[in-house]
Amino acid sequence: MSVVREGKTVFCEGKESSLDYSLLQKIVIDNTVSIVSAGSKFTFSIFAEGYFYKSNSRKYIVFRDRDFDIRPTETVQLLQLGKMFLTHRACVENYLLDADLIDSYWKEKYREKQENSASRWGHKDSPGIRDISDWIEISAKALKEYQAVRWALGDLSQISGARSQIKTTWTRGSGNLPESLNIQDCKANAINLLEEFRNALETVTKEKFEARLDEYRKQFEDSEFWINKHYLIWFHGKDIQKEMQIQRQSYISLENFFDWAVSHIDIMNYPDLIELQNKIENM
Repeated sequence: MSVVREGKTVFCEGKESSLDYSLLQKIVIDNTVSIVSAGSKFTFSIFAEGYFYKSNSRKYIVFRDRDFDIRPTETVQLLQLGKMFLTHRACVENYLLDADLIDSYWKEKYREKQENSASRWGHKDSPGIRDISDWIEISAKALKEYQAVRWALGDLSQISGARSQIKTTWTRGSGNLPESLNIQDCKANAINLLEEFRNALETVTKEKFEARLDEYRKQFEDSEFWINKHYLIWFHGKDIQKEMQIQRQSYISLENFFDWAVSHIDIMNYPDLIELQNKIENM
């Protein structure tokens, strides 16, 4: 663990190599602020207690992905869950899934290839912003049933006592898609998850799950949802990333793109990130 410095601290998920950490390096402009990677979102409080052991400094903020833990507000703003501040979009990757940003990266790498024959870039020039926008949207539409199921499970997990037992996916986590994305298979797998702990928590029922699922399916079918690109807020970015690589396997690696994009993103385009920056400054 890092040596504690007196001053301000921002805790984030993952490791120092994570996108969360890199994004905070872009947001934090005060060099007296320490950014500390704290691992899992479920152990923040324990980590903070240990980090500040025998220290008088207690000025800190916890910042993490929203995931499916709370619904985003209509107004774009930083969300709060307990003592933690959450992204308005589902996760950091959602901010980077921007057609203009992908196009800029693609063109830059292609230009480098033209100027340096030793470059290992193996793609042609960017297909253009419109094509990239379609790539993102087509991938998101393939996920709409799965995301509806994940949101329905997320809602039920907010019921007291369920958080430690219920998951929002039956895969290894976000970015690991199930073999089938159709509603029948997704629903069946979700119901299996519910049955696993139904005896321990009788308030979580199949009927409540199906009611929430119908609500989200209707929301994600609405034309305004797609016209306004709300899938970039509601759908999990790691899932979209994975589906994009499946949809167009000859296209660029988004994992490599993310490493570049996180240092090129303009946080002034995102009110919640500006709000976070101000909270850190005024801590």
